[in-house]
Amino acid sequence: MTHPALPPLRRRPFLGAALGLAALPLQAWAQAAPMPIFDAHLHYSHDAWERLPPPQAVALLRQAGLKKAMVSSSSDEGTQKLFALAPDLVVPVLRPYRSRGEIGTWVHDRSVIGHMEERLAKYRYVGLGEYHVFGAEADGPVMRRVVQLARERGLLLHSHSDAEAIDRQFAQWPEARILWAHAGFDAPDKVAPMLRRHRQLWVDLAFRSDHASGSTVDAGWRALFTEFPDRVLLGTDTFTPERWYYVGEHARWSRQWLATLPADVAERIAWKNGEALLAALPSPMAR
Repeated sequence: MTHPALPPLRRRPFLGAALGLAALPLQAWAQAAPMPIFDAHLHYSHDAWERLPPPQAVALLRQAGLKKAMVSSSSDEGTQKLFALAPDLVVPVLRPYRSRGEIGTWVHDRSVIGHMEERLAKYRYVGLGEYHVFGAEADGPVMRRVVQLARERGLLLHSHSDAEAIDRQFAQWPEARILWAHAGFDAPDKVAPMLRRHRQLWVDLAFRSDHASGSTVDAGWRALFTEFPDRVLLGTDTFTPERWYYVGEHARWSRQWLATLPADVAERIAWKNGEALLAALPSPMAR
C-alpha cells in the first residue's frame, strides 16, 4: 500500500506578511499557515520500525507540522531510534513494556521494575508510560514502584486507566503530574470532575469519546475545553504501524475542529499546553 507524501511546510520570509497573519482570525490564519501541533500520544514499537524506518517516521512527523512528538514504545528501542535522529522534535517517555504482549501482564511482573531502572540509568526521559492500569492494580507493588521512580526523578506519568486508578496514583503522590491517556475513554461530564479534583491532571484526546467528524465539537467537550483550556493535549495514538500514516491526517483534522474554538483556547490545546508541561519536567537533552 502506498501513501502519498504530505507537502512540506513553507517558510514565509517577509516580516510584513507575518504581522499580517497575526491579525487574521484563527480560521483564516489556519488556511495561511498550519497551526503547530504538540502530539502527546505516539508509539514507535518494534513492528513499526520494521515497516517504517526511523528517517521516514521522522519525515512523517515533520510533514504533519508537529512541533513536538511525545513518543513511548514497546520496546523502548523505538523511542531511542527516533530521539537520536530528531532530538528537537521527539520527547522520550519510557514505557514499561518490552514487547506488545506485556500490556496485560506488566503490572504483576516485578521484572519490569529492573528493566525500567536499567533504562532510566542509561537514558533521559520526561515521563513514564503510557501504561495500562485499572482500579486496585494501581496499588500493587509494581505500580507503586513506578510512581516512586517518577517521584524520585520528577517525571510525568502517562496513565491509560480508569478514574479509580488515577485517584489511587494521586493518593500515593499528591504532587504527581499525570497525563490521562484518552481522557479515560470517558465522556466530558465524567472527565471534568476529575480535572476539578486533581489540579495536576492533564488529559490527552486520542480517540475522543464523541467521535467527532469534520469540524464538529460536541457541547460537552466544548464546555470542558472552556473550563480547562490549560489541561488538554492532542494525541494520535499510533498503537499499530498503520496508524503512523494517519499522523498527518489527524493533525489536519485537529486543526479543523480547533479552528471552531476561541483562538487562545485552540492554541493552548494544539501546542502551548504541551510546551508548558514540558517546561516543568526534566530535559531529555541533559545526558
